[in-house]
Amino acid sequence: MASDKPAGWPARIWAFVGGGLVALVGAAVLLGGGWLVFLDGSPYYLLAGAAIVGAGVMLARRHPAAGLLYAAVLAATLIWGLWEAGFEFWPLLPRLFAPAVLGLFVLLVIPSAPKGPLRGQSGLAVAVFSVVCIGVLGLALPATYTWGQAEAPAQVTGAAPPAEPGSDWRYYGRDPGGARYAPVDQINRENVDELKVAWTFRTGEKPNRGSQDQNTPMQVGDTLYVCTPTNVVIALDADSGKEKWRHDPKVKPAYWNRCRGVGYWDGSQPKVAVAGVRAAAAAPPAKGAVQAAKPAPQPAALKPAALKPATAAPVAQAAAAPLCRRRVLSTTINAQLFALDAATGQRCPGFGKDGMVDLSTGIGPIKPGFYFQTSTPTVIGDKVIIGGWVADNQELSEPSGVVRAFDVVTGALIWAWDLGDPSIDKLPPEGRTYTRGTPNVWSTPAFDPELGLIYLPIGNATPDYWGSHRSMASEAYSSSVVAVDVNTGKMKWAYQTVHHDLWDYDVPSQPMLIDFPTKAGAAPALIQLTKRGQIFVLDRRTGEPLTKVVEVRVPGGPQPGEWVFPTQPYSVEMPTIGVERLDEKMMWGATPLDQLYCRIQFQRLRYDGDFTPPGSSEKPSLQYPGNAGGMNWGSGAYDARRGLLIVSDVRMPQTVALKPSNRPELDATRIKADRPPQSLKAVPYKADNNWFLSPLFAPCVQPPHGMLTAIDLRTRQIVWRVPAGTAEAQAPLGLKSHLPIPIGTFGIGGPVTTAGGVTFRAATTDAYLRAYDNATGKVLWAAPLPVPSSATPMTYVSPKTGKQYVVVTAGGAMMSPEKGDYVVAYALK
Repeated sequence: MASDKPAGWPARIWAFVGGGLVALVGAAVLLGGGWLVFLDGSPYYLLAGAAIVGAGVMLARRHPAAGLLYAAVLAATLIWGLWEAGFEFWPLLPRLFAPAVLGLFVLLVIPSAPKGPLRGQSGLAVAVFSVVCIGVLGLALPATYTWGQAEAPAQVTGAAPPAEPGSDWRYYGRDPGGARYAPVDQINRENVDELKVAWTFRTGEKPNRGSQDQNTPMQVGDTLYVCTPTNVVIALDADSGKEKWRHDPKVKPAYWNRCRGVGYWDGSQPKVAVAGVRAAAAAPPAKGAVQAAKPAPQPAALKPAALKPATAAPVAQAAAAPLCRRRVLSTTINAQLFALDAATGQRCPGFGKDGMVDLSTGIGPIKPGFYFQTSTPTVIGDKVIIGGWVADNQELSEPSGVVRAFDVVTGALIWAWDLGDPSIDKLPPEGRTYTRGTPNVWSTPAFDPELGLIYLPIGNATPDYWGSHRSMASEAYSSSVVAVDVNTGKMKWAYQTVHHDLWDYDVPSQPMLIDFPTKAGAAPALIQLTKRGQIFVLDRRTGEPLTKVVEVRVPGGPQPGEWVFPTQPYSVEMPTIGVERLDEKMMWGATPLDQLYCRIQFQRLRYDGDFTPPGSSEKPSLQYPGNAGGMNWGSGAYDARRGLLIVSDVRMPQTVALKPSNRPELDATRIKADRPPQSLKAVPYKADNNWFLSPLFAPCVQPPHGMLTAIDLRTRQIVWRVPAGTAEAQAPLGLKSHLPIPIGTFGIGGPVTTAGGVTFRAATTDAYLRAYDNATGKVLWAAPLPVPSSATPMTYVSPKTGKQYVVVTAGGAMMSPEKGDYVVAYALK
């Protein structure tokens, strides 16, 4: 027996302290595990917590068999972890790493026990199982570097359009159809790893907590045009990045400062047909598609790369002043539309008043920060078409969602589409406004010049999570894609992706116009990506689905005074992206304790799938996908050579609680953040929605949290899906781990693809621009950026040097404190 001489007291004290700490950890696991079992969750934590408490008590009492008990915990944890998570690194990490580290601590306490064979066996058992747990993580790690890559590379098809020697980027999605496909191959799969920084430009934009740089530059000839979050437009030399001119509209920063792009006009845009005149017989609309009038025959759709320039309308040519034969058009965060001379940056005389058009005309009262534009103006022929952004979840009767077309030369209003009152087709009558509180078009439309149609991605009426007050027009058009006649502003058809939207599942992505393979041959299609992860494929002539869509019954049980639509549309013949049903096993965290917290919260929340009605303050709901997606405004890209639809998505759930708002006092937290004050007059609830995070600010759902996916449109199957971004900038408490391990991070900006078989994307929490192999999804090249990017890249070939450049703006990621003002261009040496 060991003696109780004074010399033994340090060992006794160490045993008491060390064992006590282990017991405290066990007690936390035990109590949380008991709560989880009470909520009908996994019993593992309760049992493991009791065993760890027992091991801690034994350590404190210097019992030589304490290590054997903890080793048993490690062995059971290993078996349980592999059973729940499989042999995957990230799901296993919180299950195995911390218990193994605690095992190493137990090893330090075991020597305080009396010497003997049992003490030696205890130490050996703990050491072996701690090393085994860490070893299993080590063995699972390599697979993360090939996670989701294609086993059989996607092949080039014979119907692919040829690469072009030169290529401008004149539209937000490069072409009117938003395909984000550049038919250039100077940079390709074989040499993309040789890209180097060609030049870097600093815009001088000052950081603002309401700003985010989401700009995709526009390029024509030897000039690149960029805009900053506060709407400063800058022209750069396409080869050197040197500034040619800048125009500052001098707007005051608000709480939501964005400029995703600028429009361009020079009279060479594709000539727009008259809708319903040049048409071929079209099938009747399918269920879910609303048609305004029977269409006349229409021609075959144009391929994205095949658009031919046409002469501008004579009236526009005659009216154009010499100063502005080429124009750049942009909007501001205080609801102004302005036109600049593309060569000098001067305001265009004769356009509105002093080169500005007031977009608040006809809207009615606008509170500061409640109405403005964030997306790229859509230039079609001699028209520029503008929607608007409204503040989410603020109040009823917010500014109208009206869409308007203005003359690109004079700024005169040509038409208006007021979905609440179609009789208002220009300015509202005296004393009236455009219909307030209607769904808006805050994202970027696409258009088909041969069909004479513009396709509008429609938001939902505010407040986003409460809809019992909505009008019939709002119910008909919320969360839809709508085809409108470019020349008249009259609606041709509408297709709704969510009925009675209570989840902020509006349509954020630019519609994509391509030729879609069907059994009957290629069909002129519109592909609509959604926050829900659903991909709808429609005949863009009629709105009829080209792939099967079924109405599926969804959960009921909304808050008192609200109702839910009994069914929702699901595009069952296309893959669903990143919306697998959650369960407790998928809960995550940095450690077992915060993973346990996430499991408890998951069991406490109401979750019945992707259409779980918004919850109450007593029992919040879990919304997955969250209101960031799924897919968002970054949209997708179409590799026309391989027939691949390439999309990026977000996989971050949110909690939603509707709290009574019968007291009209202002929300101090929103005022503090420079957001418009809430009034929510006449709305019985206000929405409190938050990211589903652990106490250590780790996501409560296991990785990946952002993916890049390629879908073969011929087979309608996923070819590859890979995590977008590494864990370098992620760690508990908002710290950085600096671990270059693929994890898939939050990011909304989209991809761009090329004839060279490469897709570029930058919107991740780590600061990189990456090039992916279109055939396999493998990362071929990654270049560090000064700060993370939230934008979609673009690429072009300089007409002066013949060199292809890839350009991205970097101003900081949504969840990153790092901010910047960079425009970075890459090229081959």
